[in-house]
Amino acid sequence: MSITLTILSLLFCCFVGYSVGSHLAWHISFMSWLKDFVTPKIKAIIGGTSNDEAVSWTKCPSCEKLIYNAELAENYMVCNNCNHHFQISGKARFALVFDDQKYTEIPTVKIKDDPIKFRDTKKYHDRLKEARQATGDQDAILVACGNIGNLPAVVFSMNFAFMGGSMGLAVGKTISLAAETAIKNRAALIGFTASGGARMQEGMFSLMQMPATIASICTLKEYGLPYINVFTHPTTGGVLASFAMLGDIHISEPNALIGFAGARVIEKTIKHKLPDGFQRSEFLKDHGMIDMIVSRGNIPEILRGVLDYTIGGLYH
Repeated sequence: MSITLTILSLLFCCFVGYSVGSHLAWHISFMSWLKDFVTPKIKAIIGGTSNDEAVSWTKCPSCEKLIYNAELAENYMVCNNCNHHFQISGKARFALVFDDQKYTEIPTVKIKDDPIKFRDTKKYHDRLKEARQATGDQDAILVACGNIGNLPAVVFSMNFAFMGGSMGLAVGKTISLAAETAIKNRAALIGFTASGGARMQEGMFSLMQMPATIASICTLKEYGLPYINVFTHPTTGGVLASFAMLGDIHISEPNALIGFAGARVIEKTIKHKLPDGFQRSEFLKDHGMIDMIVSRGNIPEILRGVLDYTIGGLYH
């Protein structure tokens, strides 16, 4: 009896092993066919390449649609389904707004890192190092000068990816430098703001950049030169409470969050529920704080018109 059971067990194991092995072999063969034959055919049909980055997709955080990366880049990093505006780098903005994508970068003002030796869960010095490695930028702002509609302009762009676009000494002094450059070149000053506010890791040094940037913008206006602020998502805190709200003309990308304090803080303070869409660019335009809301691809055309109206008489 035991011999019979042993033989039956061996036969069963051989059958199972054969079945599993056959299934595994078929699976490997099928996957190889997909990789070597089907995938190249699909790429050829849709115009894909062998570069993984070129054929990858991005999920829109607003409508959750999958967007082909090349299509997203072609549409200025704006979702073609719901018009969600992804954040972009300063260099991408410069390439978008300057004539023929030609511009000259102005170096960011360098200051001594970590002026108050700040540390929370990690050293401020380490946070700066990580942000610089991640973005390739020295700080949360880039400045460039060039022509927009054949008229001179100095443009600064804040980078939310660099510590939330927070304003410390380097950012504040660089904005002041941008204003001084605009005065020297008799150019318009244009700011693309995206920030969580003042940089707490620099304490009072950061807060002092609020009046410093305000003074720089006021000096620019004394020379009869315009400051145009373009709000991007999000623009909040000390940046909004200082230079960002001093524009002669306020433009905003759609659905940008614009406010000083958070909505929950305000609700708890005033003991009332805030209206729907509060602190969004559309709400602020309806209440007179924003002049126009412009989709990213149309911003260059709008800026050309604004510059022609404000400083065109100096050059025509």
